[in-house]
Amino acid sequence: MSHSRATLANDWRTLAVFATLTLALLSGATAQQLERISDGFVAPLAITHAGDGSGRLFVSEQRGTVRVVQDGLLLEQPYLDLRARTRAQGERGLLALAFHPDFAQNGRLFVHYTDLGGDTVFAELHADPPEASTVDVATERVILRLDQPFGNHNGGQIAFGPDGYLYLGLGDGGSGGDPLNAGQDRTNLLGTIVRIDVDGDAPYAVPPDNPFVGVDDALDEIWAYGLRNPWRFSFDLATGDLWIADVGQNEVEEVNRQAAASPGGENYGWRIMEGDACFDPPTGCDTTGLTMPVLTYTHASGWGRSVTGGYVYRGSDVSALEGAYVFADYVSGNIFVAEGEADDWTARLALEAGFRIATFGQDEDAELYLADHRGGVLYRFVP
Repeated sequence: MSHSRATLANDWRTLAVFATLTLALLSGATAQQLERISDGFVAPLAITHAGDGSGRLFVSEQRGTVRVVQDGLLLEQPYLDLRARTRAQGERGLLALAFHPDFAQNGRLFVHYTDLGGDTVFAELHADPPEASTVDVATERVILRLDQPFGNHNGGQIAFGPDGYLYLGLGDGGSGGDPLNAGQDRTNLLGTIVRIDVDGDAPYAVPPDNPFVGVDDALDEIWAYGLRNPWRFSFDLATGDLWIADVGQNEVEEVNRQAAASPGGENYGWRIMEGDACFDPPTGCDTTGLTMPVLTYTHASGWGRSVTGGYVYRGSDVSALEGAYVFADYVSGNIFVAEGEADDWTARLALEAGFRIATFGQDEDAELYLADHRGGVLYRFVP
């Protein structure tokens, strides 16, 4: 469904009343709120841009389609349609989309989805020409396929780092409590962040400086491990730091920060720990060699029960957020702002959105967006 500018204006007037009541900044010197950009999406799960100067915003829908927002209007025709290859079911479907840093020249883009059998597929497609309004699914080339033992904890995020390599987040394989102990098993890719070179040999090359290259009990592709379900991660555009939000089990949600200078290889603790608390064993766990999260909140706090990772804000529209890490909770709809430096960060509750927040995203100007998963609405942070 496309929307006229008049419809969008009416939507915004309606939202303004709602924003005054529930989206006011709860703390801080400068108020900000959410501006409704477009609706009509079906379970949006990812927001990104192509970096090609077109100003297009690409929104991935769980059912397997990618939609385009151009000049604030949702285009009717899907940019990409993978519905014949994936199915939205629970945590499955089309989970993420990333454009090659040189997309404007090579037209290469990458998707992460679960196939009809529920297994993970990471694939490349080609827009020809790069400014094309649609992508032919026949151009798909599967780069990595991974068996999933259960139906949940697929991870989802894919993103190019400042080093030009592609990073892929994978959950522990699902069920509850990590019955396979995948988080601590470096001989499989479950429960890890994968780092590969998609510009190398087909289907991909392993960067020579990956931390476990040549290590007998670990796969070369692993960049970090000990993760339960790293649903969303992002790179700070200014510093290159990697922020990984890892969904907790029953008690603790966590956010990890990996400094840009890190050589990789961090063990973020799952299933030995859930956030900053022992999990297996429930007390007296050995934390030797584990990297602790920089931010946690408990389910008992009332903040929420399922963390959604966001971004360090590097846009220009909302000066109060400069350098702050903005993230949310899917279940509660709460939005948080964290401020600090190095590994000393403090988060505060900033907005009570009141809807399910499955993802954040940035446009070409680094302005920050989020999506209402159930309502199918795209919002942008504004002062």
